[in-house]
Amino acid sequence: METNFFRGKKVTVFGLGLLGGGVGTVKFLIKHGAKVIVTDIKTKEQLKSSMDQLRGFKDIEYVLGHHRIEDFTNVDMVIKNPVVPWSNKHIKLALDKKIPVEMDSSLFFKLCKNPIIGVTGTKGKTTAATMIFDLLKLSGKNPVKVGISRTSVLDKLESLKKESVVVFELSSWRLSALKYAKMSPHIAVFKNIHPDHLNYYKNMDEYIEDKKNIFRFQTPKDWLVANFDDEIVREISKEANSQVIGFSKKPLREGLSVFMDESDIYLNNGIDNKFIVAKEELNIVGEHNLYNVMAAIGAASAYGVNIEKIRKYITSLKGVQDRLEFVREFKGVKYYNDTAATIPQAAISALNSFDENVVLIAGGSDKKLDFSEFAFAIVKKAKGLILLKGDATEKLAKLIKARLSEEGVDDKIEIVSSMDKAVEKASRFSESGDVVLLSPGAASFGMFNNEFDRGEKFKESVKSLR
Repeated sequence: METNFFRGKKVTVFGLGLLGGGVGTVKFLIKHGAKVIVTDIKTKEQLKSSMDQLRGFKDIEYVLGHHRIEDFTNVDMVIKNPVVPWSNKHIKLALDKKIPVEMDSSLFFKLCKNPIIGVTGTKGKTTAATMIFDLLKLSGKNPVKVGISRTSVLDKLESLKKESVVVFELSSWRLSALKYAKMSPHIAVFKNIHPDHLNYYKNMDEYIEDKKNIFRFQTPKDWLVANFDDEIVREISKEANSQVIGFSKKPLREGLSVFMDESDIYLNNGIDNKFIVAKEELNIVGEHNLYNVMAAIGAASAYGVNIEKIRKYITSLKGVQDRLEFVREFKGVKYYNDTAATIPQAAISALNSFDENVVLIAGGSDKKLDFSEFAFAIVKKAKGLILLKGDATEKLAKLIKARLSEEGVDDKIEIVSSMDKAVEKASRFSESGDVVLLSPGAASFGMFNNEFDRGEKFKESVKSLR
């Protein structure tokens, strides 16, 4: 596909959203001559921040607060927001009329002439993708971020030069579109699989099938960098037609791999085990980040970065915003923002990242997930607990109270209706040397626009402490 395809075409953008992806798609389409219909169930007031970024653009028609049938049956293409399911009745209307339905990810893959490094996983894909980008950049390559956290997608095509390599964060939703495009990235990085989005998928099998699109259409010339400590990832990686680099916290003596032996990380290039870095040299917080480092080493090696440069720059890698992000130290207490922990396993990892006493801010909206392990971890690890209101909070509180009763501990749990109150109570409960950690283990909808809004509210509240 070439960009001149869009000239004069009528295209419906289904879901403008608030995270920037929809705005980037609209700007791209307008630039290339399309007539755009933006339809979103949200109102003009709710979408103000996104619409402000499109002020002054012509050839945009807004249909807000509802959807019209003709915008799906009398257009040349529909581009859907990642969170809109393929089973949506409006998507089915378009498909029944043989109107192509795309996502920003599938269009990017069709239009991009550069190699793509795609990164997926239930948790940690943003950090891994950022580390891969940073390692390539430091090594003298020309990487371009696409879809990483709130980075937009289609408008990044304009940033690509002949020598550029794309680092693309791919959610299960964005990967679902690659099934129809029958395309996978040149280098696929598969971090892990945990239960998630079960309010979107019927079951885990459906979720895993979408994830597998990251390597499903690869050839023997391509690469899959896979976490061999994740049983599901290790098993499904056997289906790949590409060359596989496994990574693990345990020694992997056979095949291409990145692994740990005690506290040292090695790269097995198929001939020798090459020492890369000692764990204590790394500039990151949390055991789970070791997997991100190993994924970055594997991806850089697959792309052809030599071992000396990997070794030289690996210690420069750091964490990223909204993922165990250090916010401030106040009265001897350190505050960390881990708002991107939207599933219990991610919050458990965050809790386990600290040796200090932790006052935890958690809870929120439910995605039909199991909170029993999270409740156990909270009872064992957290000095104090403040819960944000939501249906997930109700489930979590019930489990924690049962655990506390079993342990013979006072079952006092603070439940609050705003982030300001949560931070205020956490600051009163904590003492010098403690950590206050926002790691919800749940979704954000209800109290916040999204998880990033939740993180921003936390940081604002922490910075306003006096």
